[in-house]
Amino acid sequence: MQPERRSDATRAAILRAARERFAADGYQRATIRAIAADAAIDPSMVMRYYGNKAQLFAAAVDVRLRLPDVAGIPRDRLGETLVAHFIKRWEGDPSDDALLTLLRSAATDEAAASRLRDIFASQVAPVALAVCPDPAEATVRAGLVATQMLGLAFCRQILRLPPVVAATPSSLVVQVGATVQRYLTGELGAVLP
Repeated sequence: MQPERRSDATRAAILRAARERFAADGYQRATIRAIAADAAIDPSMVMRYYGNKAQLFAAAVDVRLRLPDVAGIPRDRLGETLVAHFIKRWEGDPSDDALLTLLRSAATDEAAASRLRDIFASQVAPVALAVCPDPAEATVRAGLVATQMLGLAFCRQILRLPPVVAATPSSLVVQVGATVQRYLTGELGAVLP
């Protein structure tokens, strides 16, 4: 194996182990030694590649939602498209998903909670702004979409609530998609501040 490929493989192993450890233990209790042990490497290698625990955490939870371009989606399919996007992402390898790592950590660590808020504000709010009927509502609408996406992830991947786990992805796309659609383009009524 070439040194560059070995380096990439080592980095990937460290990030995978870090995500799992941060998810299981939270930021405060996770240690570089435990992460290194999980990755089957020396702790000095973690420090070599990432510097310190804070920098490793930042790399482990560097989340790009990779949301679909809403310009190419029929307006009445936005909710279903977004829900399908998130489900597909989580159904792959949820233990290696930085967003789920953040969700697990956010309950006990303010840095993780802050990062999660930033991700949804910077990546979901522009989608809401592009499609909502009133631009002044974009932030509220993005927040409501976040409640559905994070709630679904929490119940299906972390809490493993039996009826939600048993639901097929296609049924979740239809059911949750309808709510997300309303949050994006429907009447909000008294929800607004």
